[in-house]
Amino acid sequence: MNGEPIHIAAPGAATAVGRDAWASAAAVRAGISGFVEHPWMIDRAGEPMRAALAPWLDPGLSGAARLAALLLPAVAQALSPVTDLPEGAEPVRTGLVLGLPAPRPGLDADVRVALVAAVRAAFGDRLAGIEVFPAGHAAGLLALGAAARLLHQGALDACVVAGVDSYLEAETLEWLEHCGQLHGAGKLNNAWGFVPGEGAGAVLAMRRPVAARLGCGSLGRILSLGAGMEACRIKTRTVCTGAGLTQAFRQALAPLSGGDGAISDVYCDMNGEPYRADEYAFTAVRTKEAFVSVSDFIAPADCWGDVGAAGAPLHLALAAIAGAKGYARGKLAFTWASAEGGERAAALMATGWQ
Repeated sequence: MNGEPIHIAAPGAATAVGRDAWASAAAVRAGISGFVEHPWMIDRAGEPMRAALAPWLDPGLSGAARLAALLLPAVAQALSPVTDLPEGAEPVRTGLVLGLPAPRPGLDADVRVALVAAVRAAFGDRLAGIEVFPAGHAAGLLALGAAARLLHQGALDACVVAGVDSYLEAETLEWLEHCGQLHGAGKLNNAWGFVPGEGAGAVLAMRRPVAARLGCGSLGRILSLGAGMEACRIKTRTVCTGAGLTQAFRQALAPLSGGDGAISDVYCDMNGEPYRADEYAFTAVRTKEAFVSVSDFIAPADCWGDVGAAGAPLHLALAAIAGAKGYARGKLAFTWASAEGGERAAALMATGWQ
């Protein structure tokens, strides 16, 4: 980023606990859980797999169709300030940068191609272009960095930063269990695994002059971004001490002077896995001076499960809504993400309605 904040004009979401961003944020604040027994998937202990399913979707819906059913409403919500323009208003060049899961069992390149085609069919000429980041948990924040560059270069007037994911394909759930990552009550399962979820998140980003021209307020300002790469990844015979995440943190925290404990709200994709907890612990020790309480974080996976590539845009939406509705703990929020492929990312955000 070139020092000029990027403004968040509108959020969008579809999760297991809400069909839009505001409902999802209210559910997370209330601690509502979307965990249910899977309708037919059984684990090795003979117990129904636990998952966080979007309850309004047909459980049999799969592949690109399921991802599209989550993503399209979220993008439509975020796009509302630039689609509901008065007649004769100057058009707003709007793009989409989309975070997606990395290839895995149950999700291949064909699904990604079909999903992008569904987005183009739904929004047509309302989107000037689509760029895809298949980087799992970190994808949304990497997409935010790309959006910031496009906006600062003047290539776009506005950009939707979105992410979508679903771990609920049968092949994906079996793979998670095989890898020891599926949380379950059975004695053969990993008590420290995660509850697979699904969802989509989106935020509409723009520079301040465009927001002023449109007459839409700002729910938050992205002040800085950070990225890193972790060599000691999960599912390898290595010990992660948070080197990549620390790099991302330090870049995103650079605008703060003297580590004055200014950040009050932390949103992250912690999901119960020891790897993630250890990684964050090492990083927190190195950067704790920037936070009011580095151990007091919000991990919405407790409510909507692990939502993978949807997580970062959803966390940005939660932070923006908390600031706009007045229940944020302070004026600065921080979000970070850790992908299985090694990508690490973080963002510093000023919250509060403007």
